[in-house]
Amino acid sequence: MSDTTLAEVTAELAALADAKVRAANEKRGDDHGVNLAKLRAIAKRLKTRPELARQLWDTDDTAARLLAVLISRPKQYGRHDLDRMLRQARAPKAHDWLVNYVVKKSPHAGELRLAWLADADPVVASAGWALTTERVAKKPEGLDLAALLDTIEAELADAPDRLQWAMNHCLAQIGIDHAEHRARAVGIGERLGVLKDYPTPPGCTSPYAPTWIAEMVSRQ
Repeated sequence: MSDTTLAEVTAELAALADAKVRAANEKRGDDHGVNLAKLRAIAKRLKTRPELARQLWDTDDTAARLLAVLISRPKQYGRHDLDRMLRQARAPKAHDWLVNYVVKKSPHAGELRLAWLADADPVVASAGWALTTERVAKKPEGLDLAALLDTIEAELADAPDRLQWAMNHCLAQIGIDHAEHRARAVGIGERLGVLKDYPTPPGCTSPYAPTWIAEMVSRQ
């Protein structure tokens, strides 16, 4: 499918747009109406298409950007490309997919993590925390976990929603993966009570850090 054009792909996405899907997505802040299984099927057919991915991203359409992420090669983007794209990705799904599928696999992830953690934009900072959580879980060497807990303890309660969610995930991950910090992580969660009353569907794990930590540790 290497001859598939931008116009063809955007027309296909437009044809797949569904008003009911869009209404459901808009409740979560995502402004598109394409079923994600169908979008992934297009990506599977296209395979990796770096140039088409760039063109799709630049359309400023959320469904096109999600597809762009799926057909990207993470190493195709420089640090400044990724920084620009993150700041453009205001839809939560586009933001999350960009971080998880592209930035985490990029050679620039480490320097972007530090830059984004210090950013004044809470949405950008949330990406820095997402990358930090990845380090906590997979490569904690060199991280000052106690200092991270200090920051979380001081800032979590008053953080804007998306930043709060990302910081809370980091709090839980520290408690789950690092037994020496578990009691403190649980204590911070209990004192702050962040997401304690979050509605959690049956069979799902609560995002309230003490409950989340206990559940995941019990599975280890």
